[in-house]
Order: sequence, then structure tokens, then C-alpha cells
Amino acid sequence: MVRPFLPLNALRAFEASARHLSFTKAAIELCVTQAAVSHQVKLLEDRLGTKLFRRLPRGLRITDEGEALLPVLRESFDRMADMLNRFEGGRLRETLHLGCVGTFAVGWLLPRLEGFRKTHPYVDIRLSTNNNRVDIAAEGLDYAIRFGDGAWHRTNAVRLFEAPLAPLCLPRIARHLKRPEDLQAQTLLRSYRADEWLSWFAAAGIDEPARFNTGNIMFDSSLAMMEAALQGVGVALCPPLMFERFLSSGQVEQPFADSVSLGCYWLTRLNSHPVTPAMVDFERWLLEDATRFGAASG
Repeated sequence: MVRPFLPLNALRAFEASARHLSFTKAAIELCVTQAAVSHQVKLLEDRLGTKLFRRLPRGLRITDEGEALLPVLRESFDRMADMLNRFEGGRLRETLHLGCVGTFAVGWLLPRLEGFRKTHPYVDIRLSTNNNRVDIAAEGLDYAIRFGDGAWHRTNAVRLFEAPLAPLCLPRIARHLKRPEDLQAQTLLRSYRADEWLSWFAAAGIDEPARFNTGNIMFDSSLAMMEAALQGVGVALCPPLMFERFLSSGQVEQPFADSVSLGCYWLTRLNSHPVTPAMVDFERWLLEDATRFGAASG
């Protein structure tokens, strides 16, 4: 029976030799002599009671026993290397898997992530974007940032802030929009949530929304809708807070002050998901920034 503790140097010598099928090349990689590599492999063979290589005049041929051992060693060395690489300044690096509705990711989160990285260098964020439809369990996410009312089954939801919707369009279109009724002459871009324009019409005091043309194109994200607005397709109903970069640059304008709030952005996770230190740090950072932003935006 093989004792549980095998010599690491011998295992490394075998793995390198198996990759190169040469003791000489393995010795160069390991910065030792060819004789030392050959000796270590012989020690391992004696310990296991079997031949791992057939020595040939020009190189090596791995045996069936060696073929069986090699993938296990490779996986083990890779896992050890990965774990050692996860240490940052004496602290174990962690990976945080985050799903995020694309509008929030581009319009709010990405410009701030560098600040998180500087204060939490040990956390590696894996960010995936979506159109607000996400399966946290199936996608293996620690957190998901999404828009809605906060009521998701078996989910812990922490409110970030509201993002009211308002019409946004090109300046050349905005010049013709003096009153909400002037929207009758424009194509109104809409999402798959048909009640958004209806709710905005009500907030603007318009009683007959059927007179307005919402077009025949529906968008699954505000990002796509805003791109259409930038190309002059029509007037988008989007959250100005998420498109401040376009408003401040003058690429788009908000012709009316009226807005309507139909939900909030939320940080969500499954109730059954264990909370890691990286998750605690990310949630604390996100909530602090979101609170400041919400207070500043009013």
C-alpha cells in the first residue's frame, strides 16, 4: 500500500518529464540537472512499484501507469497554483459573480468600479449584464442588480435608489417639443412594458394617450432604446439618471421635467446563498455609494 505522503519534488519531476517526454528538457524547466530529474522520477517509480516511463535512445515514452497519474497531477498542480495566486498582500483573493441589468451597469456601476477595486484589491468581480431577466441560481451569481418592485421569490432584496423615466431625444427633435401634446408628431420608442408611456402620459396630465404613436419596435433594454434615440429614430422613455453622460455632453435633451417612477434598482441575492466576505464588502460599498447618489439626485 502506498503511503499517503509522496515527495513533491519527485511528482514535479515526473509531470515536467511527461510534458516534454524528456528528462533534459524537464531539467531545463526546473533549473536542475538532468541526472537530478532522472533520479527523482526513479524514486517515484520505486515508491509506486511501477514504471512510469520507458527509456528510449531518444527521449521517453510514458507508460499506461504514467498516463493514469499525469492528469491527476496536472489538475492538482493547477489548483495549487490557482490558490497561491489568489493571495493579495497576505490576504486571500475572492471572486464575486455579479449579474446586472445593462442600463445600470453602463450608466452607473462601471464608472464607480475603479473606486471599489482600489479599496478592495483582493476581490475579483466577474460581471455579466442582462435585460433585467436573470436566474441567479442557474447562472451561479452571488448578487444580481435588477429593476423592479423588490418582490422576487426566495430572494433577499436591498433597495438602491429610484430611477424615474422621462422622454429623451436628440436636440433637433427637442426643439419641436414645447408641450407634452407635441409628442403626437413623434415616434415614441417603448420597451416591452407597455404601461410605461401610459404612466408618463398620466403624470404629464394627458388623458388621451391613444393619439400618440408608439411605433412598432419594442426594446428589451434602455441601452438599445437610447441608441435608437441617438440615431434619430424617435423619443425614448428612459431614466435620465442612467444617461447623464449623454445629457451633459448635449447629445440628447430632456424636453419635459415630468417624470414617472415605476420601480427601483435593487441588489438581490438568493436567501439560501452563503454570504462571503467579498459579498459583505461589495454590498457595504455599493449601498454607501448608492445612498450618496440617491441623496444627491434628490
